[in-house]
Amino acid sequence: MLAIIIIVTFLLLLFDAPQIYDKTVDFVNSKTGTELSHISSVPFRLGLDLQGGTHLVYEADTSKIESGQKGESVEGVRDVIERRVNAFGVSEPVVQVNKSNDKWRVIVELAGISDVREAIKMIGETPLLEFKTQNEEPPRELTAEEQKQLDEQNAEAEKKADELLKEVQGGADFDELIKTYSSEDRGRDNGVHLGWIHERGPYRVLAETAAETEVGQIHNKVVEQASGFYIVQNKDQRNQEKEVKASHILICFQGTERCERDTTKEDAEKLINELKEQATPKNFAKLAEDNSTGPSASTGGDLGFFTKGQMVPEFDEVVMTMEVGTVSEVVETQFGYHLIYKTDEQELKEYKVSYLMIGKLLETDILPPQDQWLPSELTGKQLDSARVEFDQTTNIPQVSLVFNDEGKDLFAELTTDNVGKPIAIFLDGSPISVPRVNEPIKGGEAVITGDFDIQESQLLAQRLNAGALPVPIELVSQQTVGASLGNESLQKSLFAGMIGLILVALFMIGYYRLPGLLSVLALCIYGVVVLFVFKAIPVTLTLAGIAGFILSIGMAVDANVLIFERLKEELRMGKPVGTAIEEGFKRAWTSIRDGNVSTLITCFILAWFGTSMIKGFAITLGIGVLLSMFSAIVVTRQLLMVTVNPKKSEKRLWLFGVNKKDTK
Repeated sequence: MLAIIIIVTFLLLLFDAPQIYDKTVDFVNSKTGTELSHISSVPFRLGLDLQGGTHLVYEADTSKIESGQKGESVEGVRDVIERRVNAFGVSEPVVQVNKSNDKWRVIVELAGISDVREAIKMIGETPLLEFKTQNEEPPRELTAEEQKQLDEQNAEAEKKADELLKEVQGGADFDELIKTYSSEDRGRDNGVHLGWIHERGPYRVLAETAAETEVGQIHNKVVEQASGFYIVQNKDQRNQEKEVKASHILICFQGTERCERDTTKEDAEKLINELKEQATPKNFAKLAEDNSTGPSASTGGDLGFFTKGQMVPEFDEVVMTMEVGTVSEVVETQFGYHLIYKTDEQELKEYKVSYLMIGKLLETDILPPQDQWLPSELTGKQLDSARVEFDQTTNIPQVSLVFNDEGKDLFAELTTDNVGKPIAIFLDGSPISVPRVNEPIKGGEAVITGDFDIQESQLLAQRLNAGALPVPIELVSQQTVGASLGNESLQKSLFAGMIGLILVALFMIGYYRLPGLLSVLALCIYGVVVLFVFKAIPVTLTLAGIAGFILSIGMAVDANVLIFERLKEELRMGKPVGTAIEEGFKRAWTSIRDGNVSTLITCFILAWFGTSMIKGFAITLGIGVLLSMFSAIVVTRQLLMVTVNPKKSEKRLWLFGVNKKDTK
């Protein structure tokens, strides 16, 4: 038994400190020319206080949670985050809930992760899964009081615009007034010089107003628009290239763009030539309505005004050189055959405009925007599992959802109430699938479809299985932190622990003699085994965890003290050494068992109800206590049985700390 213990301890020592073996191998290789390989090194997993890591602060959005359930919901967020980081190999994370000024925050500390982006991805991608129904409520209208507020404020805005117009007409600096009074940020920053605009563009009304105003002058009236009241200045104007107005008849054929007909090119050419013979300015619109395959057929082929470059080159080349009121020859483009009727032509003027805008109060400023979708009670909280499947028809990957018992009932109720209507599946606030319900679904399963590849589907399923957040969270602080103790402080802590162990060893040897020496050897074996367990599980070692380990060493010594005191009592009673050893272990066992079991119960309570740092202390202490019992009862006993010769030891009781004269 002792031989097995020694061999196993040696092998575990190589796992704990492979550099011992590696240095030996290097020496042998250098002397013999061999190429013996090294042992793979497994490092200890250190906590945030010993090696640094990532510190994140999230704020939970509890605005839609009842006040009495906010704490419970945020605790649910904490549990989900802790499960998620554990699933990614980050054990013993510090995940704490903090409430300050009615704001709920979750503080996350992840040891060993220095890449903040990686940590955010790990936590922030935890999905918020929601099922929403279509909002069929009509939009709310303004109340009488709100309408009065709207009218009064807009009347004040119009009055202000009129006053500013009079100031400008009286000689006030227009640009300075813009910077002072404009309701637009652009006006305050750069004087709202729009650049060149024309009547066909998005600023049509401003261009039309500038056209009625001399260059360098302010328009003599305030211009009212939906967004506000405008004071407009025509700073400059110029003639752009001409613009034309035309209509056309298009006959497409197979092979041309956007053609949905099966007409051959020959038939299309024949038809367009027949229409060319018939076409006149008077009947052109009617021919277009009856024959054209283009989208403008419903308006008689009218294309409106356009400038050069807006049409395809073949079309442009003809229409720009035609005379107004004439019909072109047949023109072939990528869309088919065309007949063009040019109805008007004019030079397009552009205007450089500045304006001062006094904004109106709009209905949308008073009425909140109405959500298209309404949340239901079914969320990711009722999700039992998610898995990747493939559509049997298209073979496209999709994610299948299976709900728990509560979710099955909610989903059945949801689909029953919305037959013939869409139900939107939202992930992190965005709709990813909007299926229509054809019939009630009572099996408790749903499918998320979308533009997913296999990897994206697998990642989505993995994230859903990791747990959906009960409430949305927002990252408000992120930083990479160094070790809070630092290397120097860690070395001092370990040095202090080593000094304590040496003093304990000297006490055991000085007071209990031979058994004390053997207990120190057993303690060394105990240390090797414990460190192996810490590496193999692995256990994240924090300062609290190291304290638990050192305390467990004290527990191991305490067990030996109980055994050796019983041994000394048996020897003083005159019993033979062999019998005294057996009785010492036998009688001390109950005290050792009771003391260690009570400690293990405490460790279990701390690990179950404590925070992450306390859990680390409880886990290392619990592991140490279990192994300390093995060390004291098995290892120390085997060492005593092998080392002590009962016959010779009868004359050397001083080796056990007992004087011969004290025996009965």
